Amino acid sequence: MRIRKVTPVSVAYPEPNDDSNTRYLTLCRIEADDGTVGWGESITQFPESTAATERLIEGLAPLVVGRDPRDNLDIWRRIKAHTWWYSYQGGIACFALSAIDIALWDLKGKLLGLPLVQMLGGAHRDRLPVIASTHAFLPSIEQEAARHGAYVREQGYQGVKVGFGKRGAARLGYEAERDITFVRLLREAVGPRADIMIDRGQSLLWDVGHAIRLVNAFEEYNLRWIEEPLEPQDVEGFRKLRPHTKTLIATGEREWNSEGYRRLIATGIVDVVGCDPGRAEGITGFQKLIHLVEGATVWYNAHAWSSAIITAASLALSAISDRCLVFEMKPLENPMQDELVTTPFKQREGWIDVPMSPGLGIEVRDEVVEKYRFR
Repeated sequence: MRIRKVTPVSVAYPEPNDDSNTRYLTLCRIEADDGTVGWGESITQFPESTAATERLIEGLAPLVVGRDPRDNLDIWRRIKAHTWWYSYQGGIACFALSAIDIALWDLKGKLLGLPLVQMLGGAHRDRLPVIASTHAFLPSIEQEAARHGAYVREQGYQGVKVGFGKRGAARLGYEAERDITFVRLLREAVGPRADIMIDRGQSLLWDVGHAIRLVNAFEEYNLRWIEEPLEPQDVEGFRKLRPHTKTLIATGEREWNSEGYRRLIATGIVDVVGCDPGRAEGITGFQKLIHLVEGATVWYNAHAWSSAIITAASLALSAISDRCLVFEMKPLENPMQDELVTTPFKQREGWIDVPMSPGLGIEVRDEVVEKYRFR
């Protein structure tokens, strides 16, 4: 069996969980000579990086076409070696490699008749606890607290993660007293046992003193973790914050590869390491992170906030280790989760099953890809 075609195709779509703003992804379709297709994805996020990633995948296709898809790890290594000049310590080459790698794993699983979780060594558990992960964008913090409370009380999610500093009219993350009031209202809305996670949002420039004040205040309401309370490169700031809080500290979603994660974990500043297989060199790259996390006895969390392709990959990756706490899902229906695949992923009573169909366990709808195609 040989690979006969590698096709990048980018999409632009409105994301209701981000105040209906347009978001961008570059998908990768890899076809074997018997017609079997594997799908991958990179979370390129912006139009310029999306266009560049498409061109990179086209340029890297000769390293993939003609190869046996079962040799996916060797293909991954050869792409890494080929991109040495423009992937050192990360960069857009990692987007391209991520999309290709995920598509190869999907294709390989379909050809072998094996689900991804079994190809990765087997599931530590067959289902994962689910929290609702969304951005705050309503102008009223009372409405925002009620909205998130409904995800727990009415839809069964086991908790919520709320992004501050996002697009929309919420203006959370800018005024300490208002933020503290919101977290109090949120705890009242979700009840005493549900998880609450807060994500600072990269548009907010908190200093160490402000971060300490807020996290200490939030702890009264039993915060599970605070995500990127400071910019990720501010290692000294994180070190100053850590002694002042009992809350888990999460960061890492902007790292590109295992070397970046190795350096991050070695600093000792992180409890929950965020990773996106659509950015950090695919499923193969994410596996390398898991090995690092297990060796350091910290936690990891999949940044699965794009399409059902990444959701499928992240579910398998989250299930193969006991170092994953929860699984994030966007609670509002959106095109890349609910239209893109024939059977969308849904949580039930706060849990989601790990896909057990061959490959990623999804079937992508070509007509939906075409509908949202970014040209």
